[in-house]
Amino acid sequence: MPPTTSQARRDRIVHLATTTGLASVEELSQLFDVTPSTIRRDLARLTTEGRLARTYGGAMALSAHPEASLRQRTGEAYEEKRAIAQWAARQVEPGETLLLDAGTTVGALAHELCGAKELTIATTGLTALHALADAEGVHVECLGGTLRPLSQGFVGPLTEAALEHMSFDRVFLGADGVTVDRGICEADLRQTRLKELMSRRADRVYVLAHGAKLGRAPFHAWATLRKEWTLVTDTSAPDAQIRAFEARGVRVEIAPYAANPEAGA
Repeated sequence: MPPTTSQARRDRIVHLATTTGLASVEELSQLFDVTPSTIRRDLARLTTEGRLARTYGGAMALSAHPEASLRQRTGEAYEEKRAIAQWAARQVEPGETLLLDAGTTVGALAHELCGAKELTIATTGLTALHALADAEGVHVECLGGTLRPLSQGFVGPLTEAALEHMSFDRVFLGADGVTVDRGICEADLRQTRLKELMSRRADRVYVLAHGAKLGRAPFHAWATLRKEWTLVTDTSAPDAQIRAFEARGVRVEIAPYAANPEAGA
């Protein structure tokens, strides 16, 4: 089913260009059931945002330094991320101890947890720290270390050492991409190592990834999750991807959101 919002469509265009290569205007027009002029506007915007490179008749994924900063990613798939965060927040019970990863979707979860009571939350992300700074019912622990400016998250041996002294009821991980065969894709090996260590310290493991990230492999650093885990995504996720994860024994939860289609798009 074609995406129901222009932002979801643009996210899918980037996903297709990243995973399958060159995307042509005509093919995209047919795939999303919109006019070629709408696709050209989408490609122009994605090029301006630095997410794609224009070619004659279409677009292709960027190959040189494709990692976007956290600030650039904050506005992407906003409704999808909020829906995922709201679903995740509903799973949390009073009195639990949580571990939050860096990233925009996990940061949205931290925002949803601001009004919670009797929680202990440890995090490696500045976004989560900022969201929880004034949360009166939440005890916050920062797993400090070396700050990666692009991801606004702490990594490295100091972060890993702090992690060894705690255990958690739930861990919520972000991802640049997630695939059935390889797991979580990230731009930095320190991030993938940390995610693996984080997953081992919690009873329940959740990966928060909106639909455009499923099947996406923009980088070459991977985190393999060796215990049972739950993929939390949204209604834009391709059915084929969902079935593939479920066939591998991954529990998939789809968070619904209220879409507001762009007029004329």
